Amino acid sequence: MLNKARIAVLVSGGGTNLEALLNAQEAGALPHVEIVLVLSSNPEAYALERAKRRGVPAIPLSRKQLGQEPFEAALMEALTQYRVDLVVLAGFLSILSADFVRRWPDRIVNVHPSLIPAFCGKGYYGLKVHEAALRRGVRVTGATVHLVNEIPDGGRILLQKAVDILPGDTPETLQRRVMEQAEWVLLPQAAEQLAAHIATEKEEHL
Repeated sequence: MLNKARIAVLVSGGGTNLEALLNAQEAGALPHVEIVLVLSSNPEAYALERAKRRGVPAIPLSRKQLGQEPFEAALMEALTQYRVDLVVLAGFLSILSADFVRRWPDRIVNVHPSLIPAFCGKGYYGLKVHEAALRRGVRVTGATVHLVNEIPDGGRILLQKAVDILPGDTPETLQRRVMEQAEWVLLPQAAEQLAAHIATEKEEHL
C-alpha cells in the first residue's frame, strides 16, 4: 500500500482552494495525499461545509475568541490528534506565530495570489492583492505557493504561475482568473510534491 502524508487544510473563507484539493484527491491526482482534517479560524466559513460534505472532519477555531496562544495550543492539539504531517494554508487569514511555525519546519505551505515578491506582505490578502495589481497597472500577475518559515513573508518558493491581466478587468474578475488558472492548479501540485517527499521519509523509517 502506498504511503501517504496526512494533511490538514487551514481555511478562513469560502474554501475554493480546499475544493480544488479535494477534487484533485478524488480524481486520483494526489496519490501521496490524504486530507484528514480541515480547520477554520472563522466558525462561519463555508469551507467547513465543503469539508463535511466530503466526509472530512471540520473544526472551527476562532482566534478572535480564544486569543493567539490558546488558539495555537488548540490548533496544535488537533494537528497532533489527527497525526498531521503537512499543514496547507488555503485562504487562511490568521497569522501564525514564529514559535508555532518553528515547530513545523518545511511542513507548512501557503498559496498567495500574486507573483511573490510582488504584492505580498502586511495588508495584501484576498481582493486587496488584485486591487493593488490593477492600481499599479501591471500586465501580468499570478499565484505563488511557498513554504512558510518564522520570518514574516519568508519561506522557499515552490511553484509560481503567471496569469495575464486583461483590459476591463475588475478585482473580482482578476481574482477568479488567478484562482482558476493558477491557485487551483499549483496548490494540488505542491501538496503532492511535498507529500511524496514525506511519504518517502516515512518508508525509510519503517
